Amino acid sequence: MTMNRRDVLKHIGGASAIAAFAGCLDVQQQDSGTDGDGGGTQSGTKTGDNGPAGSAKAWYSLSESEISARKSVIEAFNGQSQHTIKGADISDLEKKTNSAIPAGQGPQIFEWAHDWVGDYVQRDFVVDQSDQLDVNLDVFTSAAAEAIQFEDNVVGLPHAAETVTLIYNTDIVDKPPKTVADMVSTMKEHHDPGNDKYGLSYPFDPYFTSAWLQAFGGYYFDSSKDPMLGVNRPKTVQGLEFALKNFKPYMANDPTYEPQAAVFAEGNAAFAINGPWYLSTLNEKGVNYEVTRLPTPNGGTATPYTGINMWYFSKGMEKDTADAAAARSFVEWYVTNEDHILTLAKEQGSIPVLADLVGSDKLPNAVQAFSQTVKQGTPMPTHPKMNEVWSAMEPALIKAFNGDANAKAALDQAAKTIRSNWK
Repeated sequence: MTMNRRDVLKHIGGASAIAAFAGCLDVQQQDSGTDGDGGGTQSGTKTGDNGPAGSAKAWYSLSESEISARKSVIEAFNGQSQHTIKGADISDLEKKTNSAIPAGQGPQIFEWAHDWVGDYVQRDFVVDQSDQLDVNLDVFTSAAAEAIQFEDNVVGLPHAAETVTLIYNTDIVDKPPKTVADMVSTMKEHHDPGNDKYGLSYPFDPYFTSAWLQAFGGYYFDSSKDPMLGVNRPKTVQGLEFALKNFKPYMANDPTYEPQAAVFAEGNAAFAINGPWYLSTLNEKGVNYEVTRLPTPNGGTATPYTGINMWYFSKGMEKDTADAAAARSFVEWYVTNEDHILTLAKEQGSIPVLADLVGSDKLPNAVQAFSQTVKQGTPMPTHPKMNEVWSAMEPALIKAFNGDANAKAALDQAAKTIRSNWK
C-alpha cells in the first residue's frame, strides 16, 4: 500500500532468538555438508536438491534486531544447502521493488504483507509458481493460503499472520476488560496526563483503527459490494465516531506510532493496542503485560484488519533457473520449519499460519491471544484499488483525531480523494 505501514515495524525491539536460530534449524531435504564457514557455498559443492546449485537475492525491511536474526537464519540455510541466499534489508521496499523489478534488477524473493498481491500481479512484478512448488497449501490456514493467491496465481508462500489486539499492564490492570465500556472505566481511573500517565497507548492510523471503523458493519473497501468503496458509508463513520469518543480522550496528544508506542513501553499506560511485533520491545523494557482479545463494543464486534506476512516470488523467478530453484528451496524451508517458526513465536511474538501450530500449547500465551484476534478479524483486501484507500485514509484519521474535521467530513474527503485517484 502507498501508506508505508511497515515503517511502523522498524521500531520493534530485540531478537534474542539469534543464537537459537543457528542451533535449531535443519534444512529439509538438504545435505548437511558445508564448505567450512557455515555461511556461504561454492557452486556445485553441496548436494541434496536435484540440479545445479543456485544463488538468489532476498529482500526484506526489518528493524536492526530483526536483521541480525534474519542473517542468522540465512546463514543456517546456506550452511546446509547446496544453494546460496543473499539477504538485503531495504529501507523503502515498496519504492525499491517498484523501480528495480521492471528494470530486471530486483530480487528473486521479497518479504511483505499480502496486501501487495493484487497490485503486483497486475503489474507483472510477481510470478505464479504453483507448478513448481513442493509445498501443499493445505498445510497453512485457509486465510493464509488464500492470501498468497490472486486470479489463480500462487505468487508466494506465507509464514506469519499479523493484527493488532489489546495489551494490558498487569501492574496497573487486574483483569482484562470484556467490553469497551469496561475498558473505558479502567482508563478513566488511570488517566493522568499531567503526570505523564495515560489510559491508552494507541497509534491512530487506518490499519490500527480498522477494528472500530468496521465494528458496526462499516468497511474500507470490498470489491464484492456496491459501492466497493465504503470509507464514508454511515456505518464506517459511526465506527470512527465510536473510536474518537471512547479512545482519544485517554491517549497522548500525538497519534502517530512512536510517541503512542513509547507511552506503554515506558510503563505509563494501562492499555495498549498494538501488534505482535511490539512484544519484543515490551520484553526488553521489562514491562509486565498480558495480551488479550479486543473488547466488545456495544452493538458491534471489533473487526480488525489482519495481514499475512509472506515471501513473494518476484519476476526474477520467471525462468526456471538454478537461482529460481534456490529461492523456492529457501522459502519452502522457511515457511514449513516448525523449529524456526516456534522460535519466532517465542522470541518475537510471530503468529504461525501452519495449521498444525495454530492454537498449539507450544505457543506462548501472548501469541495464542493474537491468534484469537486474527480469527475475529478480516484479511486486508488484495485488490489493486486498495492502495489508494490506505494513502487517503491516513491523513483523514489524523485530521479527525486532531479535531480539524469531524468524522464524516474527514471520511468524505478521503472518499473524494480515493475516487479521484482511481480515475
